[in-house]
Amino acid sequence: MEKIRIGIIFGGKSAEHEISLLSAKNVIAALDKNKYDITLIGIDKQGHWHLCDEAQYLLNHHDPKQITIYGMQEEVSLVAKNATPHLVSLTGEMTKRLDVIFPVLHGTYGEDGTVQGLLKLMGIPFAGAGVLGSAIGMDKDIMKRLLRDAGVPLAKFVTINKENRPKWSYDAIKNELGMPLFVKPANLGSSVGVSKVKNSEDWENALELAFSYDNKIVVEEFIDGRELECGVIGNEDLLASLPGEVVVHAHDFYTYDAKYCVDTGISFIVPADLTEEEVTRFQEASIHAYRVLCCEGFARIDGFLHADGRVIINEINTIPGFTNSSLFPRLWQASGMSYSELVDRIIMLALKRHDDEKHLKTTFS
Repeated sequence: MEKIRIGIIFGGKSAEHEISLLSAKNVIAALDKNKYDITLIGIDKQGHWHLCDEAQYLLNHHDPKQITIYGMQEEVSLVAKNATPHLVSLTGEMTKRLDVIFPVLHGTYGEDGTVQGLLKLMGIPFAGAGVLGSAIGMDKDIMKRLLRDAGVPLAKFVTINKENRPKWSYDAIKNELGMPLFVKPANLGSSVGVSKVKNSEDWENALELAFSYDNKIVVEEFIDGRELECGVIGNEDLLASLPGEVVVHAHDFYTYDAKYCVDTGISFIVPADLTEEEVTRFQEASIHAYRVLCCEGFARIDGFLHADGRVIINEINTIPGFTNSSLFPRLWQASGMSYSELVDRIIMLALKRHDDEKHLKTTFS
């Protein structure tokens, strides 16, 4: 049987560039080499696309702060050649046909619908959410508004931009959301630019940090509860994993360093120690959120089990991490699906969606 020609895109012009490299390393390792013909496409921090050598494509791959794309070869671009997607070098000396793309990209210019729009225009199947679901999932403000309007239980939140920033003094935000609270860039993940605020000095520092990454920020009330995560896969027929729990010991919250750069101070309980009824409620809430946010393929839903027993959804991650410390693949392993099976299922969902969309009319006559 002919191998499926898959392109793995990683890196990107994003503050989450290094996390993308860590994730890509594991996705590539999980691919069945007897089933897939793999092409590696590394995007550098300036946004240029390069062909990479599978034998050696990462430097310092054990260090989340020093990891980098290594040995980038010729610069490449995607083109629709004879109505078929190809990867072509800018010199025109190399062309490779691709059957499907797995964008292992986190953050802006990769997870936010930009790359998904390009792939859609090229007519190539790709893993994960489409343009709309990706854009919604990246913008925490829009995401939370849609979830709120659909009746999904959320923490209270306030959105601040440069225009309304003067309105939100420390006293005003304290009266609205209480203390402590969290300040986040609206369009970023991996806890980059996130702060926990406990006093007026924290507030000013948190605003400055978040606004250095985005022109819009989201401020959330603190939830007294257990932090849970659940994986969801599927296009129409959805499947939720067993939930897992994040327990933070030595950090003020689930920071970037706690996620990727240290070995102590955080525990993952997979699956979470929940009653059957609590598991079902969190899974149902996760699937509801997934549908509301127009997600496809796969995603991770983050939320809380409040101290009073309520399930509260926090956000969706449309390209969750696949790093060694990431919960998404571990949740599926605990649910009976191996890493390789998970990656393969995600790719098959991409091909199925593309095949379904080919039958839609694009002309009116």
